[in-house]
Amino acid sequence: MINLPENAPFDDAQRGALSELLGGCSAEQRSWLGSYLAGDSKAGGTAGRGNSLTVLYGTESGNSETLAARTAKLAKASGLKARLYDMAETKPGDLAQASALLVVVSTWGEGDPPEGTEEYYRTFMAGGIDLSGLRYSVCALGDTSYEHFCKIGKDFDHQLEKLGAQRVAPRADCDVEFEETYQEWVEGALKALGAGVAVDSSAATPEPVVKGQEYGKKNPFPSKVLEKVLLNGPGTKKETWHLELSLDGSGLSYAVGDSLAVVPTNAGDVVQSLLDAAGMSGEEEVESKLSGKKGLREALTSDYDITALSRKVAKAWQRHSGSVELAELLGDENKEKFKKWIWGRQVMDLLREFPAEKTEGQQLVDMFRTLPPRLYSIASSPREHEGEVHLTVAAVRYESNGFQRKGVASTCLADMVEEGDLVPVFVTPNKRFRLPESDAVPIIMVGPGTGVAPFRAFVEDRATRDGSGPSWLIFGDQHFTYDFLYQLEWQDHLKSGALTKLDVAFSRDQREKIYVQDRIREKADEIWQWLEEGAHFYVCGDASRMAPDVHGALLEAIAKEGGRSAEEAEAYLAELKKNGRYQRDVY
Repeated sequence: MINLPENAPFDDAQRGALSELLGGCSAEQRSWLGSYLAGDSKAGGTAGRGNSLTVLYGTESGNSETLAARTAKLAKASGLKARLYDMAETKPGDLAQASALLVVVSTWGEGDPPEGTEEYYRTFMAGGIDLSGLRYSVCALGDTSYEHFCKIGKDFDHQLEKLGAQRVAPRADCDVEFEETYQEWVEGALKALGAGVAVDSSAATPEPVVKGQEYGKKNPFPSKVLEKVLLNGPGTKKETWHLELSLDGSGLSYAVGDSLAVVPTNAGDVVQSLLDAAGMSGEEEVESKLSGKKGLREALTSDYDITALSRKVAKAWQRHSGSVELAELLGDENKEKFKKWIWGRQVMDLLREFPAEKTEGQQLVDMFRTLPPRLYSIASSPREHEGEVHLTVAAVRYESNGFQRKGVASTCLADMVEEGDLVPVFVTPNKRFRLPESDAVPIIMVGPGTGVAPFRAFVEDRATRDGSGPSWLIFGDQHFTYDFLYQLEWQDHLKSGALTKLDVAFSRDQREKIYVQDRIREKADEIWQWLEEGAHFYVCGDASRMAPDVHGALLEAIAKEGGRSAEEAEAYLAELKKNGRYQRDVY
């Protein structure tokens, strides 16, 4: 028998029964429940709401969704009543009914909310909700290689406090290596929210990318390169590769619209440039975060991101080098100056321009994060290419600040991988970039350059089924002669009827540059007609210029052909997005 608080709202018989029940609980559980029964809000929520918890997430590539699901699972195991919500499928006003909240949200690109959460984010940041009494914490996901690291999570954290909510655990700002930071956050946050039992986040291992499979993010599949073809013709300034990879024996599966994550290695000349800048041989022994003791050169080649220059890396180097000039550049008053300086530079530039007297191998690798995988839109249908996955990869090469540069993963695939070689890969689902459930629904696809990749998969997939609806591809690149990616395939699909309509925009074939957004304006009347007939509109490719330009051209088409004001066109397009009829896969 144990004693319940005097002010617990029960008669003598109820108190006796509960005391017997609580006798089998741990001391921590009895203390918590006793406090809750006495009406202590810290034990389990505001009055009348018990120990319910809302777990809210906003995701782009799926990491936030995975962590949010783990959070809800841990919360339930610790005695809380947790419910999981996607920002894309709920409204900020619903938070007014919540008593406890954990937010897991990612930042996309240069400080943008995930693609499907813009409306939620915009409405939430506008305020107008009284959240006094709500207890919360935020886990922000981001990438330190971008200037606005974890911006969306920071925005949610500050806005929740502004709206009257009480922060019960500090916000966690997670880089691409998020596991350790997340575990520390979720354990502290659930404890602060009154978890009835101790939380062991390591026990809730992440779900594999596709359930029931051995291979995934923590164990990439060594995929054999079956075919590698240069898609551009002689005379082009571009370098675009088509790669076909085997999935035989992997157990991995994918749907059209998904991405394939490629785990790259750094090029030998890039590694050597960094070693030269650091004044090291590469033979030094280091303890790698990923694979234990090994030589420095090997660790820099396979384990670490040695090119992306972020403020975090610059600060670590300044502490080591003691550079007064770098300290000044990193000062709060020089943020714009640092932003300009960092543009086009890599880690090796940092070491060259602000040298240290002496650097140990371990000091060097400890500055870096692990080498993140790169995501590529899958360019094949599993119905058409059983046991295979295809990619369309543009090799990134450029000159900056007097040195030749190159993309890590794209030139790894272009220069270091040949047919028969093995490439570590895993599948990343993209639930918000899917064909309509009904094959009869019309689709419009806008994909310049390598943005055409998922639409090759879309058209292939529909070609395997009878009765598919109209499909329209708007493709763009530089030159018709050199850069018409998959030209013969599109022509075959037009003949078979799998592709109904094809419009192209080759920007360098005439004096005036023509882009896909120009074709949208030219075809505004047809696009409007297709939309009114229920078409889904898809965009894939560059997020910085192309996607906003296409968005603007589409708004113009809706306003002009639909007889709507600018505000009404925005509302029309927002409704399309809400209903899954306007989908973008941009990067």
